[in-house]
Order: sequence, then C-alpha cells, then structure tokens
Amino acid sequence: MALFRSERYAAFLLIGAAILGLVLANSPLASTFTTIKEFQIGARAIGIDLSVGRWITDGLLAIFFFIAAIELKHELTHGELDSPRKALVPVLAAFGGVVMPALLYLLIAGSGELARGWPIPTATDIAFALGVLAIIGKGLPSRIRVLLLALAVIDDLIAILIIAVFFTKDLQPLALILAVPVILVFGWLSYRARRSGWVIAALIVLGILAWALVYRSGIHPTVAGVALGLAMAGSSGGAARHTIEPWSNGLILPLFAFAAALVPLPSSGVAHLSPAFWAIIVALPVGKLAGITGGALIASSIGRGSPRAPLADIIAVAALGGIGFTVSLLMNELAFEGDPEVAHEATLAVMIASLIAAAIGAVLVLQRRRHYRTTTPADLS
Repeated sequence: MALFRSERYAAFLLIGAAILGLVLANSPLASTFTTIKEFQIGARAIGIDLSVGRWITDGLLAIFFFIAAIELKHELTHGELDSPRKALVPVLAAFGGVVMPALLYLLIAGSGELARGWPIPTATDIAFALGVLAIIGKGLPSRIRVLLLALAVIDDLIAILIIAVFFTKDLQPLALILAVPVILVFGWLSYRARRSGWVIAALIVLGILAWALVYRSGIHPTVAGVALGLAMAGSSGGAARHTIEPWSNGLILPLFAFAAALVPLPSSGVAHLSPAFWAIIVALPVGKLAGITGGALIASSIGRGSPRAPLADIIAVAALGGIGFTVSLLMNELAFEGDPEVAHEATLAVMIASLIAAAIGAVLVLQRRRHYRTTTPADLS
C-alpha cells in the first residue's frame, strides 16, 4: 500500500487510467463499457438510484474530498495557512487562479448556453500537480511544494463552494437541515475515537447517512465529504487520511479518471469543435498561469510580512496549477450534464489542457532545479 501513497505513482495512475478510458471508448468495446457506466444501482424507495458512473462521481469522489478537507483543516490549524501572514500569498494566488481562467473562458466561449462551463478551468488537481512536481522536482526548496500544496488545497475549497452554489438543483431544506446534526455528531464522536471498533463503525454509518441526506437535499454530495472532513478531530482525521489515502490514490481517482474519459473522439473536424473546447484549452494553462502569478504578486506587494518567494518559483507553481484534471472533469460533468456532445469535447479539452500545463510546468520546474543546483543548501528551505 505504501506504493499508492507516492505522489509520483498517483500521477502516473491518474493519467494512465484516463488514457485507457479514452482508448476503450473509441474501440470495439466502447458499447460494453458505456452500458456498464450507465447501469443503474440503488434504492428507489429512499430516492437514491444512481448509475455506476454517478456512484463514482457522487459517491467515491466524496471520499477524495473528505481527505482533501482533512488536509485543508490541518493546513488551517497547524500548517501553511494557520495565520493571515502565511495564508495571504496562496489565498490571493488561488483567487487569481479562479478568476482569470473563468474570465478567459467566458471571453472565448461567449455568454450563451456554453457560458455555464466557466467553472471547468478554475480547478487544480492536487494529486496530479504534486505528482508532476515529485517526479521532476527533486532538489528544489521545500517552499515550492508547500506553496503548490496550499494553493491546491484552497483551490479545492473554492471548487467545492462553486459546486454547492452553482450546481445545486431543487434544494430540499429539510434534508439539508437533518444533515447538520448528523455531521456535528460525527465530529463530536471523532474527538472521542480511540481506535475502538464500535466508534469507527458508528463514524462510517454517520458518514454514509450524512452523504445520503446531502444528496437528497439537492446539493452535490461531494460537499458532504468536505463537511465531514472539516468536522473531524485532527488526530482522528490524520489516522483516517493515512488509512484511506492509498485507496484514494490507487482506486478512487483512477476509477473516476477512467470513467470520465470514456468519451468518443469527435467525428467532425477541428473547425467544428465547440467554442467550449477552445475556451478550456486556453483558460486552464494560460489563465491559471497568469491568474496565480498575478494574485501572488499582489499578495507580496500588499503583505509586508508575508513570505516572499522568487518570481520564477511562483511562475513554476502557477504553471503546475493549470493541471485541472480530476476536479475540472467533475465540473465538466456537472456543467454540461444535459449536453453530452459538448461534455465529450470538454472532457478532451480538460485532458489536453492539463497535459499542456503539465508540460509547461515541467519545463519551468526543471529550469528552477538547474538553478538551485548552484545554490547553497542553506538557501533550499
């Protein structure tokens, strides 16, 4: 299981699963996998009847966001976001990395039906971005990884808020109200967990109940994962993350990438591709690079006490921030749920744009690595 804790292998698995999904979707086996993805499983009596694909997106991905929320809470309480001075640069960089891609997307895609895809290029994939840095960033100062991690964690929080606000359908207040005490009891119990079997079982039951209630409320159920992660005690959260992380890296994220990439290649020529395709291709790598860099520079200029990183380091991190992938694919499914053709093209755009951002980021990181080879060890902290 230690293998699946590695950021390097997590990145390889993620991109490998996506490529496999794309290949199979354009092979003679396409109909078989599409049938499996659309097969319905659930309990209609309680209003939960999802396809296999939706169980992956709405169910398993909630576990990934649960881990992300535990990491966010740690950063807010004991990590790189535990004071305004530390948080200023990554927070403003993250906001810049959301606003600029969204504006670029709208500028290219226009204000019609395609405009609802603006959240797609606003996300950063923690596993993929950190994986690329781990593969080629050996010998770099620790501050580069810390900045990328903090940026990606804040980015995920913004993504969750976007999902909760813009992709909530037919809000059912009663179910949402009922979910609140369940989450609070989950948090209270986690502070009293002593690796007792009954406590762990109770936490699992409460977590599933909270997920079901949030789903029934009309809010995307991945939000339940975030709420549970933030409510959990620090020590219990750390233990839960240690246990679940290999499963998230080795199964949940690759499975989601595989299912999301099960799309046919467009039969029409490049000239007939949707403006949403081109908007994502530009907005993810270019918008993230410009927005994150701009936000970090603004933070450095207004926050005298904030940690200052060299501009070249910030630009390298900003380039890696353009790797949207997992969360961007989720945003795409939500934004274009009723337009499969555009959703398929947007999926391809997310994959291509993320690879472009990874390539740009890799080049910049390698340049920084060469630079730091001539720097004294004392400067690499």
